[in-house]
Amino acid sequence: MTDAQETAADVSLRTTGGGPPDDGGSSAAEAPIPLLEPREGIPPVIADEDSLAEVIAAFAAGSGPVAVDAERASGYRYGQRAYLVQLRRAGAGTALIDPVACPDLSGLGEALSGAEWVLHAATQDLPCLREIGMIPSRLFDTELAGRIAGFPRVGLGAMVEGVLGFVLEKGHSAVDWSTRPLPEPWLRYAALDVELLVDLRDALEKELDRQGKLEWALQEFDAIASAPPAEPRKDPWRRTSGMHKVRRRRQLAVVRELWEARDRIAQRRDVSPGKVLSDAAIVEAALALPVNVHALAALNGFGHRTGRRQLEQWQAAVDRARALPEAQLPQPGQSVTGPPPPRAWADKDPAAAARLSAARAAVSALAETLNMPQENLITPDTVRRVCWEPPAVVSAESVGAALAGYGARAWQVEQVTPVLVAALSAQPPRP
Repeated sequence: MTDAQETAADVSLRTTGGGPPDDGGSSAAEAPIPLLEPREGIPPVIADEDSLAEVIAAFAAGSGPVAVDAERASGYRYGQRAYLVQLRRAGAGTALIDPVACPDLSGLGEALSGAEWVLHAATQDLPCLREIGMIPSRLFDTELAGRIAGFPRVGLGAMVEGVLGFVLEKGHSAVDWSTRPLPEPWLRYAALDVELLVDLRDALEKELDRQGKLEWALQEFDAIASAPPAEPRKDPWRRTSGMHKVRRRRQLAVVRELWEARDRIAQRRDVSPGKVLSDAAIVEAALALPVNVHALAALNGFGHRTGRRQLEQWQAAVDRARALPEAQLPQPGQSVTGPPPPRAWADKDPAAAARLSAARAAVSALAETLNMPQENLITPDTVRRVCWEPPAVVSAESVGAALAGYGARAWQVEQVTPVLVAALSAQPPRP
């Protein structure tokens, strides 16, 4: 029995750091225990094919769920690739793998294909794991489990402390994981991230079962594991911070040209786009529409630290936008499918606005009763779509079918359909 399992045996579900409301049993808070070292020490970083083959064999021979985590270099490097992969499994211990030196981990993924993978906030790590050939067929997401169970704080540190009574080090989550060699304190932090993940999974499974929510969580995990890779975002330049200030089409064209030029440079240099040119500087240039390098250099974000050559490349992007014919300028609003923004409903369709108001209140009340966030009970977008275009005949069958058609899981359909039927059937108040 591990240290964490012994602790969990003493207290079935601790509430240090904030757990779900207790339904009757006692849960006296105990002082959390700092977790300073991995049980078997810091393992060596796997950076060659022979060592990787040994790890694959060891983890294939291990038993039970496998804890998986990945570290990226967000804010430092271009993209979201993994720079360290951590795993732990009973019978195999902990492994730290360098995916830069070993970029193809499909053999490891295949060796673990039949195991349940335990991740925290799985949707954050799955894209970078997929890139290196690691794709789970089954998973358990401890963050999502915490949400469904009603924990108010679902970060890994808060969950480990609240459920198992251990304090994890928090100091290296935002460091540049592309650094080589990785410092020992960072490796210790990385190993500890998977140290108790399976123990946390086991405790959360018991809590979900106690609350009658385990099947709900399993459906959510299956949906994550079976989801296809996300489609590339359309017009990503529109997500530039501060875009709400940019109104005119010519100014939008400047944002687009500068964003795309910055992205090409960042990709070529393998650095975060924000290190090449800030979003604030892009918006500043779009609003000012500078006519030459001298005018551009006077703007915030293009000051004395920006070299002449860099200024010329940014001004060239502005000039391209200034030279575009009217027909090629971007439209102010991004074309979207589905209903309009809710703030416009009262003018466009007062009856739909009334339906949405009733549905939101009903879903909020139900989420509070079930002790989980509304967005985990049903996505706000799904509620909007059903309220904007409800079935011709409102019934449990038609509303349930509509929810399922928008991707709601069976448990969500079962829980939400009755309250939506009532909301959609209610008569709006007379003016």
